Amino acid sequence: MIKSMTAFASETQTRNGITLSIEIRCYNARHLDMAIRLPAAHARLEDFVRQKVSGLIQRGRVEIRIGIATEAGESASFRVNESLADAYYHVLNRIRDRYGLADPVTLAQIAGTSGIIEPEDVAADMTDIQPVLEETLSVCLENLEKMRETEGYAIAADLAGRTDKIAQHIAQVEEKADGLPVLYKARLENRINELTHGMVEIDPGRIAQEAAFLADKCDISEEITRAKSHLDQFRQLMAGNAPAGKPLNFLLQEFSREFNTMGSKAGNAEISHVIVSAKTELEKIREQVQNIE
Repeated sequence: MIKSMTAFASETQTRNGITLSIEIRCYNARHLDMAIRLPAAHARLEDFVRQKVSGLIQRGRVEIRIGIATEAGESASFRVNESLADAYYHVLNRIRDRYGLADPVTLAQIAGTSGIIEPEDVAADMTDIQPVLEETLSVCLENLEKMRETEGYAIAADLAGRTDKIAQHIAQVEEKADGLPVLYKARLENRINELTHGMVEIDPGRIAQEAAFLADKCDISEEITRAKSHLDQFRQLMAGNAPAGKPLNFLLQEFSREFNTMGSKAGNAEISHVIVSAKTELEKIREQVQNIE
């Protein structure tokens, strides 16, 4: 079962005077990239959240916003950077003395300087908070998974139809490739007649030999076999339970390589038209695969 990388979920729960709210937003990304926003006093919970989420999501940009409120509220505390305050005070006095200013250095001037008075994080008691966080996060992740799976079903349905079209294109190329030896023989005979104006007798054995050489040179049976194999693997990955985005993207590159080789080797207009249609379908599949975990 494939899953989408784009999803959203939120959950809020209150227990024992603790209200905990979580929002999770997921976007497309090549690797797992997680950003967690927690109140400073509860920063130590980040590792727990990260482990919980990474056990469920393997790829994508994941933004998590967590709000925690208690009936008692959060206590505030500040610290003073005394060494910085001393240095700033002395610098202000030196400037005043240098220019003969009468105004004294004020508390407002010192306190208003960035970095001298800063809020100090107060580590909250996690005994009551962590169980609420675990329950709320579990529900939120469950809702997130439902949305990712729903989006995944829609993508899978679209890809199933498009892979069927790719299979049809491969069958068309294979059918047209079967007639290439006869076509090359007729083309060779016509070309010789045009050049000699029918004045030279054509050796049927030599024509057959040259036509066989051209057919062998332009043989695309191996590319067709590999394309069929890629298609089977693509469908197996879509039906599997493992994250499939990266291997599916790799198979699309291999598909493109096989179709390009078919077109260049066959040298046939009808096959070229089919391959153009197949590559157009591949590009649409590629756009969808970018959304798959």
